[in-house]
Amino acid sequence: MWMHIGIKDIVDILLVAAFMYQAYKLMKGSGTTALFSGIIAFIAVWILVSQVLEMRLMGAILDKFINVGVIVLVILFQDEIRRFLFALGSRRRWKIFSNIFRGKNDNPENESKYVAPVVLACMNMARKRTGALIVIGQEMDLAVYEHTGEMFNADVNARLIENIFFKNSPLHDGAMIISDNRIRAAGCILPVAQHAVLPKDFGLRHRSGLGMSMETDALVIIVSEERGKISAAKEGRIAGNITAEELQQILSGERKVSDLC
Repeated sequence: MWMHIGIKDIVDILLVAAFMYQAYKLMKGSGTTALFSGIIAFIAVWILVSQVLEMRLMGAILDKFINVGVIVLVILFQDEIRRFLFALGSRRRWKIFSNIFRGKNDNPENESKYVAPVVLACMNMARKRTGALIVIGQEMDLAVYEHTGEMFNADVNARLIENIFFKNSPLHDGAMIISDNRIRAAGCILPVAQHAVLPKDFGLRHRSGLGMSMETDALVIIVSEERGKISAAKEGRIAGNITAEELQQILSGERKVSDLC
C-alpha cells in the first residue's frame, strides 16, 4: 500500500495538514475550538460509516447532512472565513514572498522602529489621562479599516501620536493604524465586541480594541481616558493595567498579551 504513495500524495497530505492547522488557529483565536472539534468528529464518523463500514441507510442520512453542511458552515463561520481570506490576500504576506524571490531580507531593526515612540506616547497620554486607541498591523491587510478614517503616510513619532489624540483634535475619538512601520490612518472606526464580558471600568475604546483583535490579527493598544491606564488586546484577549516595560515587551514580540491576562 505504501509503495503507491508518490510525491503528489505527500504534497496533498501536507497541504491538507497545513489547511487544518490554519483553520484550527482561526477557531482557537475566536473561541470556537469546541465547535471545530465537533465538526471534525462528525466528518470522521461520516467517513467511518459510509466509506469504511459501508452502512447504506446511515450513510445516506449523513450524506444529506454533509450536502447541507457547507451552507451551515458558511453561516456559522462567516467571520472566521472573512479573516482567513483577509490573511490570504495580505499584502505583507505577498511582500515576504516577493522579498524571497528578489533576495531581500527585512531588517529586524526597521521592523521595531515604532516600539519606542509608541511606548513613550502611551506613557505620556496615560499620565495626562488622554484616551487613545492604536492598532499595530501584523500580517493581515487593514486597508478596509484604514479607509474609514483619514489617510496618513507618516513616520511613527511620539509627539505626532500625542497631537492626534489630543482632546481638541478632530481625530482623537477614532483609532490610529500603524502598518509597515508607518502611520497609515487616524480617526478610524473599529468593530465593537458586542457579546464579550469585560470589567465595568472598561469602556467603548476597550470594546473596540477587543473587537478589532477578534476580527484581525492586529495588536491593539488602549489608553483609558478615565483611569489613565494602558491595556493591550490581541487574538480576542485583553490585558489591562500593563506597565511601560510590559508594553515594550509586547510590541517587540518578547511577550504575549495572553501571558498577562
